[in-house]
Amino acid sequence: MAAMAIDVASLRAGIAAGATRAEADADETDLIDAARGGSSSAFETLVERHMRRAFAVAYRLLAQRQDAEDVVQDAFLAALQKLDTFERGRPFAPWLLRIVANRALNARKARAVRHTEPIPPAVVSQDASPYDVTRRGELRDELERALRRLPEQQRAIVELFEIDGFTGPEIAGMLDMADGTVRWHLHEARRTLRETLRGTRRAATGDNTAGRMP
Repeated sequence: MAAMAIDVASLRAGIAAGATRAEADADETDLIDAARGGSSSAFETLVERHMRRAFAVAYRLLAQRQDAEDVVQDAFLAALQKLDTFERGRPFAPWLLRIVANRALNARKARAVRHTEPIPPAVVSQDASPYDVTRRGELRDELERALRRLPEQQRAIVELFEIDGFTGPEIAGMLDMADGTVRWHLHEARRTLRETLRGTRRAATGDNTAGRMP
């Protein structure tokens, strides 16, 4: 297959824009066949279609924007090189996202990434009182702290599910684990988050009663 250059600036622009100038009338199988045949425009369309979700996976696993961008670029290049091994007729997204997840997990191990960017604040109404604004900020900070206390894998799974909208089977495919294992991690993460947030609120109100469930 002839080498095709992927413009890094275009990739980053796709991330920022949410990725989507894809040709609505083009069937994905046809695009893959065209890309296999050496069509750079066909592969660029595949990149545009899947950029947003690919970046979401990389970012949740790495928790650092620059690292996620690097991994996404690397994963798309790897997908291009492996395109001849892709089984025609199968969904492209799970195959691609598995590559992204594997690259992100390897990068996380190699770079020991631990930094987490803040969860973007919700849009606040101009009519909201100062108390409401402060309280919303406090709740967001509490959630960020609680998420950071989760094991890395659980945090990534719950964020992919709750924030990015991936299904349990999709996450299982990306991370090479059973669907039931993903559901267990979600259950455990939610339980830990509830307990952590409950303890934080009790401490804030001076209620130190232990062992009492609401």
